Amino acid sequence: MTSRVIPVEPFVLVVFGATGDLSRRKLIPAMFQRDADGQLPDAAEIFGVSRGQLSDDEFVAQAKAAVEEHVPVSERPAEIVERFLKRIHYIAADATGDEGWAELATALQPYQDRVIVFYLATGPALFGPICERLGRFNLAGENARVVVEKPVGKDGESAHAVNQAIAQVFPEDRVYRIDHYLGKETVQNLMALRFANGLFEPLWNAAHIDHVQITVAESLGVEGRAGYYDTAGALRDMVQNHILQLLCLVAMEPPAHLAADAVRDEKLKVLRALKPMESQDWVRGQYRAGASAGGPVPGYLEELGQPSSQTETFVALKAEIENWRWAGVPFYLRTGKRLAERVSEIVITFRPVPHSVFGKGAGPVMANRLVIRLQPDEGVKLWLMIKDPGPGGMRLRPVSLDMSFASTFNVRNPDAYERLVLDVVRGNQTLFMRRDEVEAAWAWVDPILEAWSNAPDAPKPYTAGTWGPSAAIALIERDGRTWADGSP
Repeated sequence: MTSRVIPVEPFVLVVFGATGDLSRRKLIPAMFQRDADGQLPDAAEIFGVSRGQLSDDEFVAQAKAAVEEHVPVSERPAEIVERFLKRIHYIAADATGDEGWAELATALQPYQDRVIVFYLATGPALFGPICERLGRFNLAGENARVVVEKPVGKDGESAHAVNQAIAQVFPEDRVYRIDHYLGKETVQNLMALRFANGLFEPLWNAAHIDHVQITVAESLGVEGRAGYYDTAGALRDMVQNHILQLLCLVAMEPPAHLAADAVRDEKLKVLRALKPMESQDWVRGQYRAGASAGGPVPGYLEELGQPSSQTETFVALKAEIENWRWAGVPFYLRTGKRLAERVSEIVITFRPVPHSVFGKGAGPVMANRLVIRLQPDEGVKLWLMIKDPGPGGMRLRPVSLDMSFASTFNVRNPDAYERLVLDVVRGNQTLFMRRDEVEAAWAWVDPILEAWSNAPDAPKPYTAGTWGPSAAIALIERDGRTWADGSP
């Protein structure tokens, strides 16, 4: 069984960096799944663009291999695969030169009356050059839209430069800055939980919520991305985009309606209300050799192949939002590589009851928690206190009301890219970042990066397969709280 689909108008998807990792792992499989579910019109076309001199047949073979690798056998009948591959074409073009651009313009000329989505699955250094050529070769018409991947810049200054280069060709209403976390089913369900249930929104404030935790943990190391990662680090790679976007969705005021700019206006207010960070409110770490996934794994420096590095693979932050709704409520943010398990979740801990009527024999009365799980198993869990069954008197225990999307709805959970790419086709920007959001996030992150660059202290070491350096535990426990880590 699959979820209900809404067809879209015929469109053309043009993927720059088509032979790269993102295209192979995510974009091509995502478009195949939409085709298999009957959402792509017969006239939809996909063009891959890269520097490599490939024929159409060679690129089609790569696309077929990507589908076979990333789509289960049961979900790719041979006739559907064959239909999908007929949509795929390839053009060799140089992002930093003019070679191949005339051919691309000629190939796209018959489709100028359709929506044309230019997906830049490349590094941010190429966003400006590609957009400039899209404009110069008359490919940036009123039906053209451009999608750019994170990171948008490496700091506020470079982000501004990238945004300026894009803005020279595409107006803001045709620019889609993608963050795949916002396409996850659970993230969107956060909006439904807050604004469609009278149970939660009246309690969604400092009077009833004690603190919020947002964790994005990975059990893998940097592996083949070590070269890139050493120029980025956990703060740039995860906090500035993914985690701050999640924080905004948790903390924003109810928008007047769900139109894109109404939602993004409220997110922007949150970013601008973030309290500037101080050194006691952050911990950065770097993993050492340890054990993960049942076996020994090397440390970050071994994977990097260098004797030293100041790049953090772990960061924990205590953030605060200076407004009436959230005054005094800490937001504990945590992300890292080579942690104990792969998990992404938001934990909202409510304030404890003001007075317990139960005796000591009943056990402790624990605060209610709402857990929104993004991965690996998307769902929502609400922890409540109940009486332990049996005749032994009043004994309390925490139990969870657990809703797993997979088991509750019995549907395949679409990948975030399936939703987001088609949102671009529809012209729906709700789940995409606006320019001022990106620059406001950098305005908060830049002082942290500057402080780290000026500090002589190296990132604190932690053993691979653990939950990070001990200082991260101290960061939250000095406030009388503890990291959730799956416990009730």
